[in-house]
Amino acid sequence: MADILTLVFRTFMSQTDVKKELTVTPPPSPSTCGTLVVGEHSISRSVLLLAAVTAASELGMRVMFFTQTQIQSLPVSLQKCVPSLSPESLKKIKFSYPRTVEELLQQVASLHEPTNTSPTPPSLIIVDRLEGYLCGPGGGSSSGFHPGEQSCAAHLSALLYDSAAFLTQLLKQRSSSLAPCRLIASFQSEVDSGQAGGDSATDPILDVLDRYFQMRCTLDRDSSYQAAAAGLQEVWHIYLSGTGITDASSAKDCGDRPGVAQEWQLSIFPDGLMEFKLV
Repeated sequence: MADILTLVFRTFMSQTDVKKELTVTPPPSPSTCGTLVVGEHSISRSVLLLAAVTAASELGMRVMFFTQTQIQSLPVSLQKCVPSLSPESLKKIKFSYPRTVEELLQQVASLHEPTNTSPTPPSLIIVDRLEGYLCGPGGGSSSGFHPGEQSCAAHLSALLYDSAAFLTQLLKQRSSSLAPCRLIASFQSEVDSGQAGGDSATDPILDVLDRYFQMRCTLDRDSSYQAAAAGLQEVWHIYLSGTGITDASSAKDCGDRPGVAQEWQLSIFPDGLMEFKLV
């Protein structure tokens, strides 16, 4: 959900930026909306983990985090951003490690079961690296994709949205302040150019995902000389686009990127610290 990501960016804004009219309260949101984070998985995972930690610590949300790769410890960047993260907040995040798309489908479907909804249902579902579940081992060209993968992408997306809608209804009944249930997933395309506003039709799986996820968060690395000269380890441009942006106060008109409503810059320092800046 774009409001969660915007909350993350605002919470960890550069201290030199003026934070007028910025709070840690998410804006009103529709009943069900999902955000697809598109870009290099090393940085997208950090963004997803920041979203999980922020939702749990700042908003008191229960978070369901699906990933194929077991998380032994929090990344250095996350430890730098949240040095005093409480164990109580971490307990609100449940990590699950389905290895295959079949296992992921089964575990997402199990979110309907009472064991996963008591005492409080999850308010945020996160799926790390969809490509690991949807893309076969066939190389990095478009010829490596198969119709079955597109069908599977549609099936998984529909099930995620169905589960989020179901949990939203439970949240409204039990704790309206935690509704709706948000959905965030990441995807690194094998054929995506990595540029915001690029033609996603070149990747059949990404094209299918875009039909379900109303919001796109595109991560675009800045490899310019200025970024290196500033003494930063990495600089990323973050473009939020789609129908789910509800914070009109920070929306902007990007003439060269007509579909982009918000643009942020992420600076990663040599010690791992991450800072965001509204462009």
